[in-house]
Parts: sequence; C-alpha cells; structure tokens
Amino acid sequence: MNTLLHICCAPCANQCIDILRADGYAVTGYWYNPNIHPFTEYRARRNCLREYAQSVELPLIERNDYGLRPFVRAVAEDIPGRCVKCYEMRLFAAAEAAKAGGFDSFTSSLFISPYQRHELMREVAQRAAAQYGITFLYRDFRPYFQAGQERAKTLGLYRQKYCGCIFSEEERYLKPHKILP
Repeated sequence: MNTLLHICCAPCANQCIDILRADGYAVTGYWYNPNIHPFTEYRARRNCLREYAQSVELPLIERNDYGLRPFVRAVAEDIPGRCVKCYEMRLFAAAEAAKAGGFDSFTSSLFISPYQRHELMREVAQRAAAQYGITFLYRDFRPYFQAGQERAKTLGLYRQKYCGCIFSEEERYLKPHKILP
C-alpha cells in the first residue's frame, strides 16, 4: 500500500512515518500548509522537514505555496471557527494530490496533535476522500505525540510553539493552550 502523508512539520511527522512504515505502508510526504505564518515560520518548518525527510529517505512532494492572502481570505469571516477552513484547505489538497499521484490512500500528521480538533479533522478528511474518490487512512497517532516531541528534541529539529496560523500565535500570548477534543 502506498500512502500520501500530509505533513505539518517534522516533529509531528516522525512517529507517523515510523508507524505507517511498520504497518507496511510505502510513505511519501506531502508539504502543503498555507496556514503557517509569518513567512519566517513557514520557511523554518518547511526547511526542517526537507532535512528530516532526506535523513529518513522519505520521498517528499512539496506544494510550496506561501498562502497568507488565500488563508486570511478563507478564515476572515469566522476567525474563531477558522480551524475547519484550515483543515479543508490542507486535507482536500492532500486528497487531490493523492488521487492525482496514484496513491492508494492519504492521511496527515495532524492526527498526532492533542491540540487539534481531532474529530473535526477526521470528518473533513472523510469528505475530502469522498470528493476525490481516494481512501482516507485513519490513524489516531495522539498516543505517540510525546515520543515524537522527544525524538524531535533529541534530533535538534525545529519545534514550533503554535499550530501555525497567525491567530493561534496571537492566542499563544493571550491565554494558555487548551487541549481540544
């Protein structure tokens, strides 16, 4: 089985890659994150992923669109409810790329984060799979989050302090993080 793994960052991806490979999947990484801002943050995450992918011999497809304006336009009407638009942008793009690339399935490293809205992501990924006629490979990677962070620390990978969007960075400074359902 050949799966396309949408990757938000190397620290979140390392355990996902290992688990999928251990389960017998041929994994290709997919970088598309128009939500990450500012550009210096986008570049730091992308470059770290490039280096990590090379070190673990992970093929990597990059849709390297720094998407400040499209992202802000997509979420501007409902900033508190922005996560669904963010998930849609990335997971629909991953499903489309998986279908176009002849992959058997797609998934995302987003499913490792206890800070993301897991069930909402799952629902969005299922809709994307249905639209593009591709299998969504569901895995709840959250039990491996801490191990992934520890490995990232050991390897000296760049570790960010917010999900990526400029609004989450703002929230980082205004209130403590809560783990979302």
